[in-house]
Amino acid sequence: MNLREEWYQSEIQKAEECIAHRPLEEEYSFYQAVSSGDMNYVQANCKQNTFTLQEGMGTLSTNPLTNMKYHFVVTTAMITRRCVEAGMELEQAYRLSDFYILKMDACQNIDSISRLHEDMVLNYTGKMLLLKKSSIISKPIVLCIDYIYNNLNSRITIKNLSEYTELSSSYLSRLFKKELGVSISDYIIEKKIEKAQHLLKYSDYSLIEIANYLAFSSQSHFIQTFKASLGMTPKKYRDQYYRTSW
Repeated sequence: MNLREEWYQSEIQKAEECIAHRPLEEEYSFYQAVSSGDMNYVQANCKQNTFTLQEGMGTLSTNPLTNMKYHFVVTTAMITRRCVEAGMELEQAYRLSDFYILKMDACQNIDSISRLHEDMVLNYTGKMLLLKKSSIISKPIVLCIDYIYNNLNSRITIKNLSEYTELSSSYLSRLFKKELGVSISDYIIEKKIEKAQHLLKYSDYSLIEIANYLAFSSQSHFIQTFKASLGMTPKKYRDQYYRTSW
């Protein structure tokens, strides 16, 4: 039997079984909620375990675990593209996608994939919510944000950003503070600490390796800055939040 004949046989069988896929409106509504930062809708959807139920999801594999993995990839890809279309920085969106799909690939059961799916959609939604709130920011500040995100492993100075945006340091500093409510230096520290949190949670890098990677002047400077931001040392944070698997 060739592929076309197999398709016709499958079509007849599915029609007889009356197995229908979910309405497109449900999927579109969910993707729209994520890409628009609608946290309430997405949280409610997660509580309903819509992803785990698999009802109307379609069969991409006869193995339930593999089937769930395939759907995770499809969902992540769709969300990534919708978020980019809605304004998320391209590289950030694809890095998130790669991160979660690699994490999913290591999952050994459906429950762990379900938990990872919830974390993934809430992460995208949260980032889109922040983006929506800051949508009134000007192009120079958007350029600064992108520059900072892509250079967290370097020493970033106001002079770097001034040259990148072709604005004077003093004017850029005032504009940044006016539009985001924080100074450039505080924003850079905030983003470096966020990155440090991820590395402490999901990697085995030592404190000195993380400090060097994020371009802190020393390990002690990293520890001091981290504690000032979160109220605990990096070691205590790792002890409390480190995950060997999802």
